[in-house]
Amino acid sequence: MAAFSQLAEFARSYRQRPAPGVEVVATPRYQLQLVPDFPIPGPNNVSWIRCTEAEVEDVISEARATAAAQNLPLAFILDPDSRPPDLSRRLLALGLTPDDDGDKNAVMVLPATARLEPAHVDGLVIRDGLADLESFTAAERVAAEAFESVPFGEPMDIDAQRERRFANHRATPGRRMVLATVDGEPAGSGSMTVLGPDGAMMNGGAVRPKFRARGVYRAMVAARLQIARDAGTAGLIVWGGHMSRPILAGLGFEAVSWRQFYR
Repeated sequence: MAAFSQLAEFARSYRQRPAPGVEVVATPRYQLQLVPDFPIPGPNNVSWIRCTEAEVEDVISEARATAAAQNLPLAFILDPDSRPPDLSRRLLALGLTPDDDGDKNAVMVLPATARLEPAHVDGLVIRDGLADLESFTAAERVAAEAFESVPFGEPMDIDAQRERRFANHRATPGRRMVLATVDGEPAGSGSMTVLGPDGAMMNGGAVRPKFRARGVYRAMVAARLQIARDAGTAGLIVWGGHMSRPILAGLGFEAVSWRQFYR
């Protein structure tokens, strides 16, 4: 129980750290994360907002101006302790819109001691998505089809920055990526960052539509849980959205907090 509590507390309190390709601006009122080579809201965000009612507009304007200097869009991320308490209403009044119709992302954890057996999938192989640029490209194209309905192999808006993203991922301590193939064809991808003994942040789990409901997602989670175990971490942390949250709960993840995205 103590180990689970420590993992849960780490999941609730973890703040992004600077890394290759990831700029972090920490202020007393908010934290700004900028990822110039991944120019979409989400990777680029404002979080840990702790300000007074009178400071809300200044915080938004200040963060927007910093991001605009690099031509980057932003997401604003709220958590249970965001201040002022009515920050959500104030963001809406300023023209921001919530992702997923206002649904919250659950902050979820799975201890390293959990038992998670991967389903048997004929022809499935879990590969290192950071082994080479070809594997990394396939992993990103899987995610684009799964999340943005961009047919696999079609041009993407972020193609031009891929080589730098690949180099930054490989240079980031603890960064891992899995690429699932079925009979040699890219089927799913997911990433994670091992953050030392406290835990490992898992994100980006995606399966192409033609390969869903076959156990590919479960296999990728099991593979990343094993990576976390091998690294000696307390377990996995993930933010589960409305699509992944019920699947993750079925795999044993428990919700310990929430995050809500506004664009």
